Amino acid sequence: MVQADGEMPEPAATPPTGWRRFVPGRPLALAIAAGLVVGALITALIFVIAQRDDSTVDAAGNADPGTAMCPAIPVANQVLPSIVTIAASRGAAAGTGSGQIIKDGGYILTNDHVISVAAGGGTVSVLYSDGHRSDAVIVGRDPSTDLAVLKAADSAKGFPVIGFGSSASVQVGQPVVALGAPLGLASTVTSGIVSALDRYVPVPGDGVTHHLIGAIQTDAAINPGNSGGALVNCAGQLVGVNAAIATVPNEAGVSGGGSVGLGFAIPIDLAKPISDELIRTGEPGHPTTGLQVQEIPPSVAEAAGTPTGLFVLAVDAGGPGEKAGLKAGDIITKVDNAPAVSSEQIVVATLTRKVGDTIELTYLRPGTAAPATTTLTLGAP
Repeated sequence: MVQADGEMPEPAATPPTGWRRFVPGRPLALAIAAGLVVGALITALIFVIAQRDDSTVDAAGNADPGTAMCPAIPVANQVLPSIVTIAASRGAAAGTGSGQIIKDGGYILTNDHVISVAAGGGTVSVLYSDGHRSDAVIVGRDPSTDLAVLKAADSAKGFPVIGFGSSASVQVGQPVVALGAPLGLASTVTSGIVSALDRYVPVPGDGVTHHLIGAIQTDAAINPGNSGGALVNCAGQLVGVNAAIATVPNEAGVSGGGSVGLGFAIPIDLAKPISDELIRTGEPGHPTTGLQVQEIPPSVAEAAGTPTGLFVLAVDAGGPGEKAGLKAGDIITKVDNAPAVSSEQIVVATLTRKVGDTIELTYLRPGTAAPATTTLTLGAP
């Protein structure tokens, strides 16, 4: 099932459309890796595992090929001063998560689901690695990609900005280190490898689906409270923002709440430009198609004698969709030459592109015998 970590588990639900099962016959449940973590949860025993410190690191932050793990001691010493533990609350609702200082002046990158509880009148604070705390404000949010930026009231004076790497240089099998505050336990460090790349992980949240696009999969232990924290390479450079974990339901069908070695991080090459725009304008600035679409289930398509695809509910007047020649009632059958099976294809297309980029759409208009193809140019939001 999908749940916010720290909440009481509910009966298992069907995995969301588009989620790939990782163990044949055994459904995995996504769990947001920060969630609402209450004090009673902080009863877990912590086992500190010694890390070897005898590897070398190349310019891309990769460890020597003969070394299985990053030199975690110097990585921890370098990166932990840039990591914060985040507390967000509004009324009786509260949650904790992690973040990292990404720009001078106290700008902190985290997940939207970490601080969403405080949006619209709540409070946010950050705890630094040396134990002192500062109030913070929400600079901007992007629920679609599950990213948000905070600004510490004390400008994070005396604490370093985290170094940036490139997720494009990350390789499967590469050692990585995760830093954050699982279960509210600040300055926790775990290590592992990159298990896979370019995962698409839709994570249902409070009234919104978070789209983890091109996510980095890792077996480094990520638990509730790690969300928003750093995934770094062996040079201590940020390559991903930890965001979600997959868990295996127990015999009663209830999702477990801890790491099973399937964690997912938002690649920094996607997160960095979004965070820059949030700092600059307070908005993510994603382009728009000017379309409202809805999936046509196969059973409905069969009964109506129409193809499966995306039914165009509405087209914004003067928007990109209208300029591309689309009308309400059209059925989109392909998106960039791929079969149109989910409205999320349109969302993902806008999240990974900028204003002026194009999408190729194939559609069928009622009363016509053959489909047509058009190029839609994405417009400003």
